Amino acid sequence: MKIKEEKKKSKSVQNSKSEEVEEEQPSITEQNKLKLKQKQKQLPSHSDSDSDPDYGSPYVSDSEDFSEDGDFDGSLSDSEAGESGSSGDEGVVNSDIDDGLHNDQENQSKSSESHQGVEESDSSEDEVAPRNTVGDVPLVWYKDEEHIGYDLNGKKIKKRTRKDKVYDEYNDEEVEVTKKELKLINRLLKGKAPHSDFDPYAPYVDWFKWDDAKHPLSNAPEPKRRFIPSKWESKKVVKLVRAIRMGLIKRDKPKEEQQFYHLWGDDSSSTEKANHLSFIPAPKSKLPGHEESYNPSLEYIPTQEEINSYQLMFEEDRPKFIPRRYTSLRSIPAYDNAVKDVFERCLDLYLCPRVRKKRINIDPESLKPKLPSRRDLKPYPVTCYLEYKGHTDAVVSISIEASGQWLASGSLDGTVRIWEVETGRCLRVWEFEEAVKFVAWNPLREIPIVAVSVGQEVFILNTGLGDEEEQKNIKELLHFETPVAPDDSGDKVSVASWHRDDKHEGIRIRHFKTVSSVEWHRKGDYFSTVMPADILFLLSKKHTQRIPFKLRGLPVSSVFHPTKKIFFISTKKNIRAYDLQKQKLIKKLETGLREVSSISVHPGGDNIIVGSREGKLCWFDMDLSSKPYRILKCHPKDITNVAFHRSYPLFASCSDDCTAYVFHGMVYSDLNQNPLIVPLEILRGHTSSNGRGVMDCKFHPRQPWLFTAGADSVIKLYCH
Repeated sequence: MKIKEEKKKSKSVQNSKSEEVEEEQPSITEQNKLKLKQKQKQLPSHSDSDSDPDYGSPYVSDSEDFSEDGDFDGSLSDSEAGESGSSGDEGVVNSDIDDGLHNDQENQSKSSESHQGVEESDSSEDEVAPRNTVGDVPLVWYKDEEHIGYDLNGKKIKKRTRKDKVYDEYNDEEVEVTKKELKLINRLLKGKAPHSDFDPYAPYVDWFKWDDAKHPLSNAPEPKRRFIPSKWESKKVVKLVRAIRMGLIKRDKPKEEQQFYHLWGDDSSSTEKANHLSFIPAPKSKLPGHEESYNPSLEYIPTQEEINSYQLMFEEDRPKFIPRRYTSLRSIPAYDNAVKDVFERCLDLYLCPRVRKKRINIDPESLKPKLPSRRDLKPYPVTCYLEYKGHTDAVVSISIEASGQWLASGSLDGTVRIWEVETGRCLRVWEFEEAVKFVAWNPLREIPIVAVSVGQEVFILNTGLGDEEEQKNIKELLHFETPVAPDDSGDKVSVASWHRDDKHEGIRIRHFKTVSSVEWHRKGDYFSTVMPADILFLLSKKHTQRIPFKLRGLPVSSVFHPTKKIFFISTKKNIRAYDLQKQKLIKKLETGLREVSSISVHPGGDNIIVGSREGKLCWFDMDLSSKPYRILKCHPKDITNVAFHRSYPLFASCSDDCTAYVFHGMVYSDLNQNPLIVPLEILRGHTSSNGRGVMDCKFHPRQPWLFTAGADSVIKLYCH
């Protein structure tokens, strides 16, 4: 409050006349005037205060002393009014204090507002592209110039005035630093005194000498070592000289400034690119040769016939430049606009946005999936162990008994044979009037019967294997007196009819069209046949039922789910899964193939493999998607059959190219882990006959063995 009152009084005194001031001011004693004059003499000049900021503290202290005395207010204002232009008086200090307090309050209010309104920015100077106007030219060339580079119109770009700012953390603002203050900061950074008038090498002042001195401080004589050279220093110098001569100490050579600049050199390896975000050298054209000369040799100039032949070539094969001969360089058509073209070319190179595309050098071998070694995936079939010969025509279908001891095969020669697997001995033969299409062994060991499709008929045959009790049960199962009519009495056309077959001692089921395949249910009591419509049969009750589902296309093959009441039917394009109990469609699998040839279900029931007529093998994961999980292009010709092993993680495919492929297919119980598919072996040995190769393949139910049936009338057993 005292400071504000003093400021108001000083302003009123300055505006009024000096005579009125003398009348209004109280009388001052002589002693007080002398004290005031002494104080004013002690204060430094205004120029000194500007040059040295350290002189601010005595101003404040003196002014505070004066303001405490109530008698000195008028005299202080007089001195301010009289000497404010030439010297820094106490009034100047008081006004500075008032202004400083007022500025501090404004700065605090501004800083509080700036804290509330300032928004943080995500941009940084590193991400902004440099505005380079001189290219790769050394900046030393523009050191003494007022401009730096040229714009698109060829005008000089003047250098910007440099503004140095310092961030004030206390007041939260940027303070602009003057040149004088910048010089002080630079001197401090170099370890020098802040003021240039300070002499660090001032002459020494001996405080112990004066004019009236008679006796020295010490009468001791000077020691001898002050006049003799030091031996230790000479030894040290000798060591340094030897080290320099031997090359142990290398002196830094002064950096040579580059006088000349290689304008057309390769600047891709330039190291002075630290200020650029990402330096990309401009492309350099290939140096011209003899053909590009304006006066080339005659051997480079093509004849008229060669020029005419160029017109007959494709545009990509035609030469881009045809050499011609001119008398002088000025006669070239491009000479008139050469300088302009070169300038526009350089301008294009300077202005074009060049982007560095990061190329990833990847080893092609690293892109291949890391598959386990084949040694770790053993056992699997590798070599042919046994051959079963006896058929006279192509063997189209084979089936293995549940115990793995017996093998049934059907051929185009109209015969069905029962083989002993271990010895290759043919146990029994049935002959039919037509070619055999399919054979399927009952999956139950206690019911050793075989279903055979021949033309429009399906035969249920008793193989005669097993003990007397099993044979007695089989005869009761296959015995009936009267023929059984189809259950679908509402249909106009008879679907199938049951008959007793005395010739083969079995059952004959007559269909209205040709049967292509037969599949047994895991319980051994149901089986299905595939023709233009799928039909289910109940063997124990001699019951026939047509599939109550509407198929979108002709069925190709069918198979039962190994554990659930699900029935899979494949058409040429899609595969449908039906729930037999609820009689509804569960899922539809889109193969994307030209034509499906065969399907097989994994023993777990959640994965299916599909073979096609175009040689592709598709793996479906029903829990994952309705699209194929993997598509394997392994066979060049049609795939005839695919099969899963019951206990080993193996599956196989056979084709008309006379080969059979064996794969490792591991399905994990963890749903987050995808199935592992590894190709293992290619089995060869069959010969082609009438364009057909391997017709069928089946795995042994217990051992990692594979049976293949070929068009060469031979059945092969491949073992590990």
